[in-house]
Amino acid sequence: MARNGHLSRQRRHTVTVIETNDFTLEGTPMKVLVPVKRVLDYNVKPRVKADGTGVDLANVKMSMNPFDEIAVEEAIRLKDKGVTEIVVVSIGEQKSQETLRTALAMGADRAILVVSETKVEPLGVAKILAKIVEEEKPDLVILGKQAIDDDNNQTGQMLAGLLNWGQGTFASKVEIADGSVNVTREVDGGAETDTLKLPAIITTDLRLNEPRYASLPNIMKAKSKPMAQKTPADFGVDVTPRLTTLKVVEPAKRSAGIKVADVDALVGKLKEMGVAK
Repeated sequence: MARNGHLSRQRRHTVTVIETNDFTLEGTPMKVLVPVKRVLDYNVKPRVKADGTGVDLANVKMSMNPFDEIAVEEAIRLKDKGVTEIVVVSIGEQKSQETLRTALAMGADRAILVVSETKVEPLGVAKILAKIVEEEKPDLVILGKQAIDDDNNQTGQMLAGLLNWGQGTFASKVEIADGSVNVTREVDGGAETDTLKLPAIITTDLRLNEPRYASLPNIMKAKSKPMAQKTPADFGVDVTPRLTTLKVVEPAKRSAGIKVADVDALVGKLKEMGVAK
C-alpha cells in the first residue's frame, strides 16, 4: 500500500515542477480514460472455495477496486479544472456494469463495458485498453496502480509499453499544464516529481486523493448516461488465459503468543524453539 508515511525530506527530479494545485486547463479539449475493475469489497474477508480452485465470490459484496476509485476521483478533479470528458472502461463479466454506474454517478461522462465471462489477465486487459485508446484517443489514461484481488501491478506499465507512452506510476500528486503532466510519487527517503509529455499513463497511489461519495441525484442521473458494450473479439484480442491456477489455500492461522516473566525465561523459550543456542 502507501509507503513512507513520514517523510523527513523530499528529493525531486524534474524538468518543470509546479508547486501549486491552483491551475486550470485552457485551450484544446482534453479527454481522460479511466479503467476500473469490479473486485471483492475490501471489507469482506475472502473465503477459499472448498475445491481450492479460487476465492468464493458467491453471495458476497463486490465493489470498485479502491485504487481505481482514486483514479476516477482524480479525473473528476481534473474535469473541475478544464478536462472536457471522462470515459470509464471495465473489462469483465456483465455485472461489471454496476461498477461503471458507480463511476458515472461519481462524475464520469460515459462508459464502455467489455464483456468477458472468462477472467482476463493483465496483458489481455492492456491489449484491449490499447485498442480502446486507439479509438477514443484520450490525452491521459489514469488507472489504479493495482487491483486488490490479484495485486499484479502490471496493467498500467504494460499499457504504456504497448502504446509507447510515458508513464508515471504510484502517483501521489498530479498536475497538468502546457501539454505535459507533472507526477509526484513517493520514493525511498522522499518524493520524486517527473514531467511527462501528453499523452501519458498514470497509475494512482492511496495518497493521491480521497474519493467522493456519489449523491442520490447523481446516482439517478448515472442510469441515463451512455454505456457501450463490446467484447474482446470486437477488438481482435484473444483473452485465453496463459496461466493455470494449481491451488488456492488460505494462510495458516497464527498460533497464539505467550508471555514470559523475564529475560531468562525468554532466552529459555528461544532455546526450546531452536532459535537461540
